[in-house]
Amino acid sequence: MPASSGDNASILTGHASSSTLRSPFAKGPSFTLDTFSNQDFIVKDFVESLSDSAVPISRRSGPASQAFDPKPLIRTFEAAVSRLKGLSEDLQVRETELSGAVRRAEAQHNQNTESLGQKVEQAIDSFHQLDGSLSRNGSAPNGSDVGDNAVVRIGERLEELDQQRQRAQDAKFLIQCWIEVSEKGDLSALENVRRMGGGDGKLRCAHIARQLLKISQRLDRENGPQVNGMMNGINGVNGTNGRVDASPSRRGTQELVEKFLESLEKDLLKEFDNYYRRQNYVGMQECAVALRDFNDGASVMALFVNQHQFFIDRSQLITEEVAGDSETWDRIADPDVEPPGVEPSLQSLIDEVKVVVQDESYIIKQAFPYYDEVLVRFLQRVFQQSIQQRLEMVLDKANSISPLAFLRTLQAARSYMKDLVEDLKSHGLTERPEPVSSQIAATLDQQLDELFVPYFIGTSYIEREKRNLEELYASLLFKFTIYHSKRRKLPTTYLASLSQRGKELLSSAREAYMDRLNSTDLPQSQKTMLRRIAGIKETATDTQIDVTEEDGALSLPNAKRMLKWLAEGVGRGLELSGGSDMPKDVAALLNLLLTNMGELYLETALDAANDLATGQETSKNEPDFSYFDDLRASISILHLLQTAIHTVLIPLASSNLTIRRDIEKTSNAFISRVEDKISNILQRTVDAVLSWVGRGILSKQQKTDFRPRDDSPMALEQLRTPTCSQLCTFLNRLNSRVKPALSGRSRQVFSAELASTVLGALLEHFKKFNVSLTGGLMVSKDVNAYVELIRSWGIEEHASNTANATTATDVGNLASRMLEVLGEVVNVFVIGPEALRERLRGGVVAGVEAKELRPYILRRDDVGTVGVQAVLNAL
Repeated sequence: MPASSGDNASILTGHASSSTLRSPFAKGPSFTLDTFSNQDFIVKDFVESLSDSAVPISRRSGPASQAFDPKPLIRTFEAAVSRLKGLSEDLQVRETELSGAVRRAEAQHNQNTESLGQKVEQAIDSFHQLDGSLSRNGSAPNGSDVGDNAVVRIGERLEELDQQRQRAQDAKFLIQCWIEVSEKGDLSALENVRRMGGGDGKLRCAHIARQLLKISQRLDRENGPQVNGMMNGINGVNGTNGRVDASPSRRGTQELVEKFLESLEKDLLKEFDNYYRRQNYVGMQECAVALRDFNDGASVMALFVNQHQFFIDRSQLITEEVAGDSETWDRIADPDVEPPGVEPSLQSLIDEVKVVVQDESYIIKQAFPYYDEVLVRFLQRVFQQSIQQRLEMVLDKANSISPLAFLRTLQAARSYMKDLVEDLKSHGLTERPEPVSSQIAATLDQQLDELFVPYFIGTSYIEREKRNLEELYASLLFKFTIYHSKRRKLPTTYLASLSQRGKELLSSAREAYMDRLNSTDLPQSQKTMLRRIAGIKETATDTQIDVTEEDGALSLPNAKRMLKWLAEGVGRGLELSGGSDMPKDVAALLNLLLTNMGELYLETALDAANDLATGQETSKNEPDFSYFDDLRASISILHLLQTAIHTVLIPLASSNLTIRRDIEKTSNAFISRVEDKISNILQRTVDAVLSWVGRGILSKQQKTDFRPRDDSPMALEQLRTPTCSQLCTFLNRLNSRVKPALSGRSRQVFSAELASTVLGALLEHFKKFNVSLTGGLMVSKDVNAYVELIRSWGIEEHASNTANATTATDVGNLASRMLEVLGEVVNVFVIGPEALRERLRGGVVAGVEAKELRPYILRRDDVGTVGVQAVLNAL
């Protein structure tokens, strides 16, 4: 079976030499390990492919009746099995090799792990040794702090070395850039840094470009034109000797660097603006840091401030005229109405500024590393441009209304601005939630002060206050001055000359006021207000003004208005310009007050009252005490004035002792002068009472009043004599004037003086009349009426409460003693001779010496009897 053996061999080997023999059957299976490692491998498909490859091609297309031949299949599967065995052996070899490699890798890994563990332990031991050495050095017995600071010094040294390395790298790059730009005119290295992007690249590019410019400028200075032949000498072929002028290439280098810097600055500013519009704070900060090298960041700060939408919008509104309704401005100019507050357009601007500054401070903090400088610039622009321009327009409008409108508007504006500054400080701005820094606080205070400095230069402010008060006082006292200027009287005494001087002052004040009203410099609104205060018509002239007695009388409400206006001015001055000049301002306001309220008003009314009181002494009619109404008002006004001076003005001048003493001296002199005038009026009143009592009342006493004929029963039925009734009526009428006009100690002193005068006149009066026994009863009734009336004035209570106090007390004691004497006079006339002798025994009766009663005893009808003569002889 040689043929079969050949066939089996071909099946087992799976191939035949193509050069010697071409088999009629298909080739054996061909596959590798990759065939079985494929994810798409399927055993069924693999077997089918073997079967298909085993059938000869001739038989595949032959008739179906051909007999089945299994030999090709057997040979194919045998070859496949043989191939699979070979692959299995190869796979086993590879597995063995891989297993060995894994074991070797594991051994190497274990060795590496052990080695690394040893190294980590060595590092930990080294760290512990270093830490221990530092601890031992820090706890040295000599207390040295070398060990404690060793780590800090090491860190500082490392940081210093890192900085030196960075500087070295920068210097190297700078030299490279200089070589390129100076020799080649090329800035490609800088352009590469510029295109890097990011904050570090921009900052480095700007810094290096600035250094290149400095180098170029320095070399130009060092290689500038030389003298002493260094520039013009001829040498060799080139004809030059020494250094020459800066070469054109170097000048071109400088220009190139400058253009690069300009371009870089413009690009950074444009980039900053784009970032700002997109609210990219990180990009803004990178540009701001890089632009810090350009004029210390002035360009980027100017860009941020100038292009702010607030200034663009407000620049159009600033030019608008100050409007406001006329009613509001009338209220501001009316001194008797509380001002409405800050002007609406200015208030709106300040409110908007508050919101804008608070919002922008957050952006500034995020966008600028040097945010304090930017915020200072922003605040300066807000205050110096927006607020200042509007403030000036509002104040110009107020000044066109009246001085008071200007002052009130100035006060309201500064108060509102001060509140704005305090709100910004408390908000914190870039330091929120903490208060602002000291630099920002100082900037806010400085801007606030600079806004109002032009209005407080020198004495400009206090002159405005004085002019305002002078106009208001002149208006209020206009009719008063006209009324009293008509009282003309030539001076005959010193006091009369003082009064005449006051009248001349009144006349000049009236003329000055009319000239002021007719002046074209005075705004029409102010003229209307002043005429309203003065109570005169718009078209009235000096000769057409009618005045009444009421216009010439003192008015407590008017005095209160004057003090209220003064207090408003003082309060405003204290708020606006309070400081070292405040004592001077207070002294000026005091002089103004004493001139107008003191001399023109109070003293003028007292002079008129004194003239009227003086004229009552020689009057043929009963004295007119109507001037006590002005006296009452003058005392109240003097009290108000004195209180205002001591509680408001003098304390404000306490910082300057010299001015304070002058104010006290001036005010005390004025008060003393007014008190002297009041005392003089009261003394004139007492003199007029004495004159009228003696001349107009007691002189009409009938002799038969105390000597009724035949002891008429009609006389006994009378309660008092007609003279007594007339005198009591007169004194009661006088007391009704005195009681509301005087109070306290003043009234008691005056009553005691008046009582002493009247009692003295009565005691002298009873010495002139003979008195019968029945007439003594009439004397008793009259005297009881007098005593009851005088005691109702409270002089005895005053004398007992203030004994040994003052000279005024002596007047009260004198009046009390006169009452006792008058009571004893009654006893002289009504008791019999024996009783009278017993009563006068000892020389003193109820504190009255008996000899003082002798003139009255001589007026008894029975003075010629033995009993009365015995009494007289005993005296």
